[in-house]
Amino acid sequence: MNTPAEFVAWFRSVAPYINAFRGKTFVIGFSGEMVTNAAFVDFIHDVNLLASLGVRLVLVHGARPQIQLRLDESQLETQTVMGMRVTDPAALQCVKESVGRVHHEIAALLSMGLPNSPMANAAIRVTSGNFVTACPYGVIQGIDLMHTGKVRKINAPAIHSCLEQGDVVLISPLGYSPTGEIFNLTMENVATETAIALHAEKLIFLLDAINCKAAEEKKAGMLPRELTVAESKLLLEQEITADMRKIPEAVLPAFQSATKACDRGVARAHLVSRHNDGAIIQELFTHDGIGCMISQETLQALRRARIDDVGGILQLIEPLEAEGILVRRGRELLEIEIDRFTVFEHDGIILGCAALYFFPEEHACELACLAIHPDYRDQGHGERLLKHIENKTIAQGIHKLFVLTTHATHWFIEHGFSQATPAELPKTKQNLYNYQRRSKVLIKHL
Repeated sequence: MNTPAEFVAWFRSVAPYINAFRGKTFVIGFSGEMVTNAAFVDFIHDVNLLASLGVRLVLVHGARPQIQLRLDESQLETQTVMGMRVTDPAALQCVKESVGRVHHEIAALLSMGLPNSPMANAAIRVTSGNFVTACPYGVIQGIDLMHTGKVRKINAPAIHSCLEQGDVVLISPLGYSPTGEIFNLTMENVATETAIALHAEKLIFLLDAINCKAAEEKKAGMLPRELTVAESKLLLEQEITADMRKIPEAVLPAFQSATKACDRGVARAHLVSRHNDGAIIQELFTHDGIGCMISQETLQALRRARIDDVGGILQLIEPLEAEGILVRRGRELLEIEIDRFTVFEHDGIILGCAALYFFPEEHACELACLAIHPDYRDQGHGERLLKHIENKTIAQGIHKLFVLTTHATHWFIEHGFSQATPAELPKTKQNLYNYQRRSKVLIKHL
């Protein structure tokens, strides 16, 4: 932040997210590689920040590198079947030792309360327990995976009870069976089933290698910033049939898990690179984020404006009114005319609007107050709003649409409008024409 004004603007911009996330349950899955990195303590600071904002947090950690190191120290070799480690009794002992060590290291970091640090006065209570019931994975390709297992059931009521008390729940990639056995699980499996069982608002995976692109970018080998469940499933189907990978191999397990979670009730799943400083903060508290987000339905919508949209519309059009691009509208007038407006929203934030005024006696309609947020122009949103307004005009049996503009003449001409004169406007509009503004009149016959 270069100036106090920029800081204030930024702080205000994150307020909607703070309000939206308070009391919601987030499940965050991260790898054992992340725990060994020096920057892991910064992640703990971010966890503390989320907890202080009232987010209910469940952390699920991995321990693959720690397990491999312990196996190497014990000079034990293990088989892998379809990417899964065969966990025999000797390997299970290494798994328990490694997971236990990692688990306690994370709990220790979460317990920090050093003054003059982000953890000052944190007082985070960490809760763990036998929340995960597991079962053996079984025999694959004729090989018994023994103590390698998968989640059978998550004790959701017990986790909810801990979260309601304000605790951060820390879960290891181990599961227990009713027969008293211990099973080695994957972090992705545990995090996904936990998020589904808790009906979590978000499932977040912090990954080692993920590159994402905005919708308008055309870059090979990169995941889109946003996908619906249907789009994610299609991408996974293409992954199976295509010769070249569209999803990096290191990302595939988390991508499959995220898709499954959203398909079974989790509102949104995020895949984020752990190498970005403050990755979860950047992903959660900025509108565009930095990772790949999977949601049940598309986040974009064109819809009729409601009275509670007035504030968002005013925030969008006031800068344009100050520049003289749009005719000034006060809040009171906007509230009266709100039914005439259509808004374009993305993830609950209004990024565009347009109004339609009817002149039925002269079989004409006026398009007014077409505005797109400056950060989202040249992405086709204006065209979508125009097309929507045109369809509404035709639905009323009217085929003449006109617009008055001082700055966007060429844009409208490029979209089928022709220049006209004020004399060609409906009579009632002619009487209201402001000759001081000298707006260009453009008409389109639909």
